[in-house]
Amino acid sequence: MTSAADETIDFDTLVTPTARGGGAYSIDVPDGWQQGRGAYGGLVLAMLTRAAEATAADPSRALRSLTAQIVGPVQPGPTEIATEVLRAGSGVTAVAARLVQAGAVQAHAVATLGKPRATYEAAPVLAAPEMPAWRERSPAPASMPFAPTFIRHMEIWPTGPLPFSGAGSVQETAGWGRLRRPGRARDAAFTVAMIDSYWPGFLAAASGPRPAATLTFSLETMSDLVGLDPDAPLFYRARVLGGRDGYAVEARELWGEDGRLIALNQQIFVVMK
Repeated sequence: MTSAADETIDFDTLVTPTARGGGAYSIDVPDGWQQGRGAYGGLVLAMLTRAAEATAADPSRALRSLTAQIVGPVQPGPTEIATEVLRAGSGVTAVAARLVQAGAVQAHAVATLGKPRATYEAAPVLAAPEMPAWRERSPAPASMPFAPTFIRHMEIWPTGPLPFSGAGSVQETAGWGRLRRPGRARDAAFTVAMIDSYWPGFLAAASGPRPAATLTFSLETMSDLVGLDPDAPLFYRARVLGGRDGYAVEARELWGEDGRLIALNQQIFVVMK
């Protein structure tokens, strides 16, 4: 791995840490994936997800939830991840993972992984959104005004308000998205990254840039990606639920092209200015 902006390395490789033993891992945060002062949150959380799964060491237990805090900007360069199994029960394993740079914790997550059970199944209550066809459209240019650095590694097809469009009371975002070089895996880490691929919905109502950062991140998986076209983008929808004292709460959804609900996500953003 390398911290340089190597455009040939796929996302799957970038977020896979190297095991050092005893629950310790090392990984290089690449340059060129910034979102403001730090690395794109989806990249950071995907790294923590992979480390937690490796520590659980049980492929039969899928990621059911990920709760995380990004408490400082993650910088390019050598990074350590420390993991700890909080509990491994008969059906569920909980693993804590901490991302450390220069001796300081920059991000922390708890992954809950559980085996499948034949005890409960229910269709999503949420209705699938209207998903305009993406194949007849061109993706948005990576050079969009004020676009974060990491967006050059993605293709997006926005179908909702663009950031800084002064959309009044509309504080939502929607559109298709995919990684340019995802690699082979379409797994939990991939899902975590894709649900963090668009801008916060409150930026649609803004008339100009508003520096902001993810503070807390809570994700629940609703479906795997088996059977989806691996080259097709996923559909993203988000809306602001409310905010106070400079913090905005947003609910996000990730959908497959076939109408399946893949994951739900709630984030708290710090709006700095």
